[in-house]
Amino acid sequence: MTDRYINLFTDFGFKKIFGEEPNKDLLISFLNELLRDREKIVDLTYLNNEHLGKGQRDRKAVFDLYCTNEEGEKFIVEVQRVKQQYFKDRSLYYSTFAIQEQARKGKDWNYELRNVYTIGVLDFEFDDSKPNQFHHNVKLIETTSNNVFYDKLTFVFLEIPKFNKQLEELENDYERWLFAFKNLHKLADKPNNLQEGVFRRLLEIAEVAKYNKKEQFVYQESLKDYWDLQSVAQTYFSEGVEEGDERRAIKTALVGIKKGWDNELIMEATDLSEEKINELRRNQEK
Repeated sequence: MTDRYINLFTDFGFKKIFGEEPNKDLLISFLNELLRDREKIVDLTYLNNEHLGKGQRDRKAVFDLYCTNEEGEKFIVEVQRVKQQYFKDRSLYYSTFAIQEQARKGKDWNYELRNVYTIGVLDFEFDDSKPNQFHHNVKLIETTSNNVFYDKLTFVFLEIPKFNKQLEELENDYERWLFAFKNLHKLADKPNNLQEGVFRRLLEIAEVAKYNKKEQFVYQESLKDYWDLQSVAQTYFSEGVEEGDERRAIKTALVGIKKGWDNELIMEATDLSEEKINELRRNQEK
């Protein structure tokens, strides 16, 4: 049975709500609620979300969303559906593309950079030591004084499963966005607490029955990929640490290959390179 509203952690759902030009106000609202310690974003321009490395053999980066505001600041927004061993490394690696592309040709550039924000909306818990902390705001600090050393590079991570407020407990739009990520697809009606401002539009845009047949098909495929990803992640982490991370990753990738999952899905679940996955595919065909 199809849910009334889309799941925001599906690829289709996230990009339908936040990645389309007519719905840009929803993304602006979400970012402004998330980044309250800075001036409000007035407008955003979507940028190419695929970035190649310096050489042909370098691994590329494909962001879920990549945009810039009127001040030239860069925003990388990612939904992360499953836990990865090197998740923090991946986030840092992605941020380097938004930094390097600001370099200007010629001798006159003085290395001044605009702010870069890398935002991860996580469908898992990555910090078990802090069960009540779901919002992580990370900057480079000077460890002896604990003061911010560089304030133009910011990482924001939201552990959505840790957010446990019920609908009637929501106090502001920030909490309403967190609730929507966790529970939108579970709603059967239009609750009063989500009937004002951008959230009225969110419910209108997110209603699956209003999509045409092609969109509904794409969403169902995206939802299937989401559940497949949950399944492959469960397989990966239930294999026991003694097997070793790479061995578990390969074993899980082979399961995915047999079930017809594409490389992007397997890469997200196992963090193996596309080259390694293609090698496994070739070996399976022999």
